[in-house]
Amino acid sequence: MQIDLSGRVVLVTGAGRGIGRTIAEAFAGEGSTVVALDLDPGALAALEAESIADLALTCDITDPEQVRDAVATIEERYGRLDVLINNAGINAEGPLESFDPALWDTVFAVNVRGVLNTCQAAIPLMKKQGSGRIINAASFAAIIPSVDAAAYGASKAAVVQMTRVLASELGPWGITVNAYAPGMIPTAMNGFAALDEEAAATKLDQLSLRRWGLPEDVANLCLFLAGDLSSYITGALLDVSGGKFATQDPGAAWRAL
Repeated sequence: MQIDLSGRVVLVTGAGRGIGRTIAEAFAGEGSTVVALDLDPGALAALEAESIADLALTCDITDPEQVRDAVATIEERYGRLDVLINNAGINAEGPLESFDPALWDTVFAVNVRGVLNTCQAAIPLMKKQGSGRIINAASFAAIIPSVDAAAYGASKAAVVQMTRVLASELGPWGITVNAYAPGMIPTAMNGFAALDEEAAATKLDQLSLRRWGLPEDVANLCLFLAGDLSSYITGALLDVSGGKFATQDPGAAWRAL
C-alpha cells in the first residue's frame, strides 16, 4: 500500500525556507499541487522557479484578510483545498520576569492567531467538499518547555488545544485535524547547528535515537497525516522528536555500548 497524494491541493504556510520548504518539496514530489505562503517574495519565487510550488503567494498570516484572499485564490483556481499545513512560526526568548509584553503578543499573533486565521479561512471550503486534512506545527516545547522560552512553549501548547477542539468540531464533515511536535531539528531559528561539541552531546543525550532530527522526518509525517492511511487519526499530537525524554536519561543506553 502506498501513500497517494497526487492531485491533492496542499497549502503550506512558512514555505519559503527550513522545514516548511522541505514539506513543500515532499508534497511536490508526491505529485500534489502545492500552494506556498510566505512573507519572503524571493523565497517564493525560488519555489516557483524550481517547480516546487504551483502557486506562491506573499501573505502575512497574522492578517485575516490576507489569508482569506489567499484561500479565495486557491478556490478560484483549483476549486478545492485538500490539505492545510500550518508550519509558519516564530520564537522569542527571555525570562518571564522582564519579557516584553509586545513581543509576547507578536509570538502569539504568528503561532496562534496565524493558525486560527488560516483554519477559519480554509474550513468553509473543506466543509463544502466534505473532506480535508489540517496539520498544525506544535513543538516538543508544548510537552516540556524550556527556560527563557515561555512565550514559544505557551503558544505551541495553545496550538495543541486548538487542534483537539477543531478535531471534534470538524469530525462531522470528514475533516481530520492533527498536530506534530518536532524535537531538535537544526534550523536558522534554534541555533542547534552552532553548538560546540560538548553542548551538542548534552542535547543529543536527551534523544533515544541520539541524532539531530531532519526536516525530512517532519515532512514524512505530514505526508502520512495528509493521506488516506491516517483517516482514523484526529485530535492527536504526534511526537517526532527521536524519542526525546522517552526515559529520564535516554543517553544511558548509548553510554553503555
